[in-house]
Amino acid sequence: MTKRVRPAVDDAFVPAHGVTRDGQPLSYNRAPAADVAPWIGRLYAARVTLPENHRLDCGLFSEFAMLRIQLSGEWLVHTADGPQRFGPETLLFGPHTRRMPLSVTGSFVSVGYSMRPGASLTLRGPRLTECLDRIVLPQQPDPSVQRLLTMLDPDNDEESLLQILENWMRRWVNTYDCQEPDPITARFEQVAFTNPNMPIPEFAEQCGVNERTIERIVARDFGMSPKQVLRRARALDMASFLRGVADVDEADELALRYYDQSHLIHEFTDLFGMSPRQFAAAPQPLMTLSLESRQAQRLELLERIAPGGTRPWE
Repeated sequence: MTKRVRPAVDDAFVPAHGVTRDGQPLSYNRAPAADVAPWIGRLYAARVTLPENHRLDCGLFSEFAMLRIQLSGEWLVHTADGPQRFGPETLLFGPHTRRMPLSVTGSFVSVGYSMRPGASLTLRGPRLTECLDRIVLPQQPDPSVQRLLTMLDPDNDEESLLQILENWMRRWVNTYDCQEPDPITARFEQVAFTNPNMPIPEFAEQCGVNERTIERIVARDFGMSPKQVLRRARALDMASFLRGVADVDEADELALRYYDQSHLIHEFTDLFGMSPRQFAAAPQPLMTLSLESRQAQRLELLERIAPGGTRPWE
């Protein structure tokens, strides 16, 4: 169950930040500065060259709300509200309950960050239960979020773009005196990264609260039930392994999270819309960029790599 074949590569997809040993694309992504880390999980900048008028069909699957500023490219996204088209735009993607199909035509630059669970609430954003698998145009309580598009010059280097985002978040937090997310939420986020097979009663006992309290807090700050959050986290780790952006030393551990091969295939197919074998056999460049960023965050949390250090797939 831990055997992995070399994942397929899209030769037309040329990322500015290089590729993995398997030829999979990389973005520029890093941890946030300490003062904004309670609200931001990971920042990224992706600069990709595609042939003129070339349409790339792919998908995304993120467990977190994501602020994405699409500085170029023409995007078609299949959301819970139906297909939506966007050009350059500032968009808030709600967390995904399963793979979200999307397409991009032409070369593009995209920058943004993932929001920590509970951050949308403390930052006065939308309720996550209302934006699962959806895209919203963020405006409230401060329309300055829409000015990010004009603040970010696509010709600037990646680190400069991410620093602008961090500075903007600092101003937001200070302006609205935003509180940090619930400590129980932060602990459950860590469990999703480190041990997504943990029984919910055990987690509740560790937190000194009852299981009903955990259900309420997780539903509020993740938009889903605790079991759904952990099921999704298991699948995302396995998807990262299949795309070659995971620590291969974890292969057996990741496989043992499933009862058997049929359990893995059933859960993976339900969430990704294709079997593990099909997922590896088809090019998944946009998906791989997202998974690689998530795995880098996860391995830094586990202290298996230093922040900004060399990643096992590089």
